[in-house]
Amino acid sequence: MVASACLTLAAIHLLAWSMNRAAWANLLFSLSALATAALAGCEYWMMRAQTPAEYATALRWHHIPIWAIFVTTVGFVLLQLRAGRPWLAWTVCALRTLTLILDFTVGQNLQYLEITHLRSIRFLGESVSGAVGVHNPLLLIGQLSALLWLVFIADAAATAWRRGDRRQAVEGATIAFFALATTVQAALVFREIIAAPFAASPFFLAVVAAMGYDLTREVLRTAQLSDSLRESEERMTLATDAAGLGIWMWDRARNRVWASERGRQQLGFEPGEPLSIPAMLQHIHPDDREAVHRELQRAGQAMGEWRSEYRVSLPDGTHRWIVARNRMYPDTASGTSRMRGVTVDITARKNAEQALEMQRDELVHLARITTLNEFSNSLAHELNQPLAIILTNAQAAQRLLAQSPPDLAEARDILTDIVSEDQRAGEVIRRLRSLLKHGQSHLLPLSLDAIVEDVLRIAHSELIGRGITVHTVMAASDPRVAGDRVQLQQVLLNLILNACEAMASNPPASRHLTLASARSEETIRVSVSDTGCGLPSDAESIFKPFYTTRKDGLGLGLPICRSIVTAHHGRLWAEAHGAAGPSLGATAAGPGATLHLELPAVT
Repeated sequence: MVASACLTLAAIHLLAWSMNRAAWANLLFSLSALATAALAGCEYWMMRAQTPAEYATALRWHHIPIWAIFVTTVGFVLLQLRAGRPWLAWTVCALRTLTLILDFTVGQNLQYLEITHLRSIRFLGESVSGAVGVHNPLLLIGQLSALLWLVFIADAAATAWRRGDRRQAVEGATIAFFALATTVQAALVFREIIAAPFAASPFFLAVVAAMGYDLTREVLRTAQLSDSLRESEERMTLATDAAGLGIWMWDRARNRVWASERGRQQLGFEPGEPLSIPAMLQHIHPDDREAVHRELQRAGQAMGEWRSEYRVSLPDGTHRWIVARNRMYPDTASGTSRMRGVTVDITARKNAEQALEMQRDELVHLARITTLNEFSNSLAHELNQPLAIILTNAQAAQRLLAQSPPDLAEARDILTDIVSEDQRAGEVIRRLRSLLKHGQSHLLPLSLDAIVEDVLRIAHSELIGRGITVHTVMAASDPRVAGDRVQLQQVLLNLILNACEAMASNPPASRHLTLASARSEETIRVSVSDTGCGLPSDAESIFKPFYTTRKDGLGLGLPICRSIVTAHHGRLWAEAHGAAGPSLGATAAGPGATLHLELPAVT
């Protein structure tokens, strides 16, 4: 009965240890239970012995399971109770090992130098064998090891009690009590004070039961937690499905990847298709694959969180946009790390953003055409002037060539002028075509001063026709920004046109337009100042859609300009001259306003 109970407990906790190799307390408990079962077998062997030699042999072998019980109990107390003096534990194990050696080398066993005969003892209604013989004086070493064993367990229980672990203290005290009981019973039987066989296994069964109480509670708690975890997983699955989230995990130590059903679908995996990091990277769009791979490598070297957006290629040739938020966690059990993350399908959002971007581009293009329409008279003059010169020079060349002899030198000079004016007209047309062209934005390193010069050339005739004096204060260096040339030209044209309108009611002598550029460590600023009617009390209102002070204005020019500048990661704002005038010189003093365009500088 004792053996079967111990074997059952040992099997349960040995299985628990095999599933969690870090649970050393379960392994030590299993070994202690197995040793108690072996001890019960040796005691049954002694009870059924027919000769003194057979009894002596059984008594000698029964010291092996006792040694195993001592050693495993000491280890269990150190791990489970987290108490006990290590030097005392090593002393107990060393003395018990010495006892086992003496048991096989001195006399017939550790108790007897010689068993002379057997006696019959009534036990539980049956007749069993008991020994009579010459006592072995070295038994004192075994008794000393048992005493130190008891002291070690009692001291560990007292330590647990002092630190406030009442349950572990009671567990240690129970182990110590039954250990004392088995030691006393063995001494009384050996001294023949009581008529009973050596039967320490029932007491050791109680020791095993005391050791396994807390562990068994943990097994039951694990079963309850498993049920709770299953319910929690079902609730989490319901919540993640409702939120459209996919979940995945990467165990680096075992190189295993797990993902929820929605996560597998978002990452482009078919049901049953094996998951792995190389397979996941193969499903990612080739243009995004290298960036995601670098992020994975960087995350594996340092704990932390990272976010990424990438496309997943689908079998039909399309792709799905995924945003992933991942975090690397240390794994104390394996000494490596685990990565956990969530994925969200943002394809619909990306499509909406692209549609919105296309609409914004259409609106920007419309605003650009509207701005150029306001410059139409000036642009016509810009084209008519070189065309008229070309016509006049061509007629003069015809007359020179009609003379006899023709004046070839003069005709050659006239043809040179024709080529020059033709190039001038071609440059005007080229600038118009670039501004009227509708296409996607391309951010390239650009010279902001060169853009200012191009815009002033386009607006040259308009500025002269309005009687406006232009002042330029450019930075000493050649500042560069990352931008789209046409869109930045559109912004500056719009700012110049607004400044011209603000000065329309000024006398011609007081119409001054100042363009200044300045560079700081990280930004480049271009400021457009006028001496016009100034700003409303709320300067930000001029950037609101449909706000305008002009009779024929739509109120979309400045809002579109700000959206363009924001897309370039810059800022566009307005200030009265009281705040901006001193930095722009005397021409900006007095009434009027300054609009600042600030963009990040690039090397």
